[in-house]
Amino acid sequence: MLDRFRDAKVLVVDDNVANVQLLVSMLRRSGLRAVSSATDAYEALRLVRTTDPDVVLLDLHMPRIDGYTVLESLAGDASIEYLPVLVLTADTTRDAVHRALSLGARDFLTKPFDMTEVLLRVRNLLETRYLYKALREHNSSLADELARREAAEQERVRSREESLKRIDAVLHCDDSLAVVFQPIVELATRRTVGLEALSRFSGEPLRSPDLWFDEASSVGLGPELEMKAVRSAVSQLDRIPDDEFLAVNVSPELVLSGKLDELASHEICSRLVLELTEHVAVDDYGPIRSRIEPLREHGAQVAVDDTGAGFSSLRHILLLQPEIIKLDRSLTLGVDRDPAKRALAASLVSFAVDIDARLIAEGVETEGELTTLELLGAPWVQGFHIAMPEPLPE
Repeated sequence: MLDRFRDAKVLVVDDNVANVQLLVSMLRRSGLRAVSSATDAYEALRLVRTTDPDVVLLDLHMPRIDGYTVLESLAGDASIEYLPVLVLTADTTRDAVHRALSLGARDFLTKPFDMTEVLLRVRNLLETRYLYKALREHNSSLADELARREAAEQERVRSREESLKRIDAVLHCDDSLAVVFQPIVELATRRTVGLEALSRFSGEPLRSPDLWFDEASSVGLGPELEMKAVRSAVSQLDRIPDDEFLAVNVSPELVLSGKLDELASHEICSRLVLELTEHVAVDDYGPIRSRIEPLREHGAQVAVDDTGAGFSSLRHILLLQPEIIKLDRSLTLGVDRDPAKRALAASLVSFAVDIDARLIAEGVETEGELTTLELLGAPWVQGFHIAMPEPLPE
């Protein structure tokens, strides 16, 4: 009858040794393996605190300390959360029943008791005890999860505040962001046709520029930081020869923000190349085209970055119809040693010609790569082998 509770701990308390033996024997035969007993109330209280029973069968009338006092002691012990007590007594008076129940007893049986009824009452109390323990564990788990989420939220808020502070410091400090320029060279003549503006940050922590822009975007200040970099680059355009263009990196987020509109009527707009970078997927190109069109009408050109690195860059080309395509450095790297890369690079060179766009092979780092790209017909190149990014000369 109690096999599924065989690991439950039951304590039998009665000053009548015969009753104790009978109950213990009966409970063990029903499937319980952890049945303990006491014939003295003091011993019963000690066992409660040392064995943490799941159910107590308690006689009310015992010498020295009766069952009522045991019930009072259990009720007053803050360390005992829930311990169901089944009172067994020959006292059938209403006062005895009411007093026992008011002191915390969960059930009541009178002597002489029916063994089957005792087992059924014990089973019911064990089910209640197990449900309570399961609920307690569930609540504890919920409390732990809530605490974990609160801690995570506090950490997120703290981290966001720190990010806001860092990005705000960069936005309001002229010395924290500098711009260097890397030449883009025409292969046929080795003449510089343009410069790409690249940001460099001096603030803490020391890290790559893309991580600074990612952090700014994460706190809603991406367009502001990008625009500061664009303004810094554009402010130096008068130091660049008139026949060279200036390429600046812009994200769809910056384009959609409308902050680039200030350049549309600027006299230098015709020398700008807007190099579109992608940090998040673009679902709708319509608004981006609408924002870029006024800049194009004033002479600005659009370049698509990372061509050949993934599907998104090809979608950019098809939907934005750029004037310039940038061959991703992953294709340039080792193109002189990898037939597959050469084949793909050659097809993209041909593709650029077909759509009347100019192609820039970026990331050129060796003479072998440069020679191969020249043989493939790449018109423009860029990379450390050509020139390092540097500030403009005074």
